[in-house]
Amino acid sequence: MPSPSKPSRRSPPAAPATADRLELMQTFLRIVDSGSLSSAAAQLGTTQPTVSRRLQALERSLGLRLLQRSTHAMKLTEDGARCYERAKELLASWDLFEADLRGAGDEPEGTLRVVVPHAFGQQLLVGPLTEFLNRHARVSVEWLLYDRMADFIADGIDCAIHVGEVHDPGVVAIRVASVPRIVVAAPSVLTGVPMPAHPDELARLPWLSLRTFYRNEVSLTHVATGEVQPISFHPRLSTDSLYAIRSAAVNGLGICVASSWVLQEDILRGRLLHLVPSWQAAPLPMYLVYPYARFYPARLRAFVALMREMIPAALAVATGEGDKKKPSR
Repeated sequence: MPSPSKPSRRSPPAAPATADRLELMQTFLRIVDSGSLSSAAAQLGTTQPTVSRRLQALERSLGLRLLQRSTHAMKLTEDGARCYERAKELLASWDLFEADLRGAGDEPEGTLRVVVPHAFGQQLLVGPLTEFLNRHARVSVEWLLYDRMADFIADGIDCAIHVGEVHDPGVVAIRVASVPRIVVAAPSVLTGVPMPAHPDELARLPWLSLRTFYRNEVSLTHVATGEVQPISFHPRLSTDSLYAIRSAAVNGLGICVASSWVLQEDILRGRLLHLVPSWQAAPLPMYLVYPYARFYPARLRAFVALMREMIPAALAVATGEGDKKKPSR
């Protein structure tokens, strides 16, 4: 027994095992990214009390307060902000470590998290995705639809299919296709107006803007001569959705410039007219994007290889342009 004159010292709580620490850090990241304990619990498939206990366990093991919580708000402390950034790096490194141990020649397996633009991910790219899953029975895919560039570490994303230029020097960006764009409008927009023959005549008509790529101005290039003609306008409707701008155009709200593949059926059925067909907006580049790493798991390598092959073909079929030459490997 300890001497009465010398109070006993409590031993510090035992540090969690490595696996537990990883789970605690994963939970902490999910809390911060989702914005609340309840949202994190729903995403993790567990309960809010469990998430709360994991957070408290991480704070105890580090001896730091990571989050300031009140009834209506949650905010990272200064230590929490540092922990958040380091935890992202550590978990990404651990994932690469695990993948490295499995070996480069393994059969593709596990879960692949892919971010895809909404319209492409709902329609054009489902065919290539289906072929990939049919070829690799041991792989599952989380097919996440949003148009902004992925935060690969924070969101745990393996790969993104991105339309538009890529400016981040910290990622690998492989150009796989160019997406043609054309000018269209519903017949009702041209009621009482002659069919436009030159881009100058388009500026006087109502416009719609796809704000991801153009807002108040768009330039058209003559296919034969290369002449460039800018058009300025004040849009009646501005949206970041390719499907929304197509629907607005079909409903007669105005002219728009959009990916030709998503407009083909409406043109064939007479719901939209292809205006000034000798002039086109610059095509949009499409990239496969993923973070740099020393090693890439077999499921990612297989996905990238197949998408490089299948995306150009799918786009060519959708635009009615037939088979296109595959990009060089």
